[in-house]
Amino acid sequence: MRGGSRAQAKPRTKGSASPARPRNQAGGRAGYTPGKLGAAQGLGLSPQAALTAAGGVLALAFVITLSTGHRAEKLGDAVAVAVGERLAGMGLKLKAVHVEGASPMAREDILRAAGVGPGAPMIGLDLEAVRQRIEQVGWVKEARIVRLLPDTLVLVVTERRQLAVWQNGGRTVVIDEEGHVIPEADSRQFPQLPLIVGEGANDFASQILPEVASRPRLMGRLEALVRVDNRRWDLRLKDGSLVQLPAVNEEAALILLEKLDERSRILELGFERIDLRDPDTVAVRPREGSSAPELPVAGGA
Repeated sequence: MRGGSRAQAKPRTKGSASPARPRNQAGGRAGYTPGKLGAAQGLGLSPQAALTAAGGVLALAFVITLSTGHRAEKLGDAVAVAVGERLAGMGLKLKAVHVEGASPMAREDILRAAGVGPGAPMIGLDLEAVRQRIEQVGWVKEARIVRLLPDTLVLVVTERRQLAVWQNGGRTVVIDEEGHVIPEADSRQFPQLPLIVGEGANDFASQILPEVASRPRLMGRLEALVRVDNRRWDLRLKDGSLVQLPAVNEEAALILLEKLDERSRILELGFERIDLRDPDTVAVRPREGSSAPELPVAGGA
């Protein structure tokens, strides 16, 4: 009351009543029903939105790690694991692992080294760690890991080419074209590979084998290549003959041997030894008890 008059209250503007918001019986939160990512209706998200949200969380964890250094690594790992488990509950679980580029003998060793199996969260898989484990396998030259959502992992490998079986010091192993031993390979399963013998033979096999293999008549008669004093090669043939190559210019010696075989079938005469160490002279020795005399053959003959 002021000045003897009563102020009249202004009427409140009437508005339309707000519609009542529906409440569920569990306290207002929509329920979550596990299922495939493509059918995540329980979360009210499309598959694309669910993946986008997961990627956002992982990106945030990555930024935090970069900003705070190693102190936040555990936090980032925990977030990644949580996101992976959440998406696994929505159907992003590993169901199938495919190996491409590997032989049947190498496949089991590769799968064992990968260390992943059904049920693993697809998003939480450390693909770089899987790749590194696979490349520790002797069969594998290099590997690439492909994640195919929602449930498949592809292991794409380049396998080392098996070059020869190497026998040295009472041990027989398979080597690749760089001379490295493939520990997982059982030499008994590679009878088609040439046999090399002696210390250092693995380091020089890739140089001599193509030269011998390019001469089918010689290769068909070959029993083993023997490294002598880690300087030169002897070729031991299946009939017991021995072809002695020089320490240098092996190709020229093999060309000479090929010409002699074309002209006189020297590989069929059963000599005990064919000595090609002197570039100017080929010396042959008959087998013991043979009537054929030992005679030198001029290099140009």
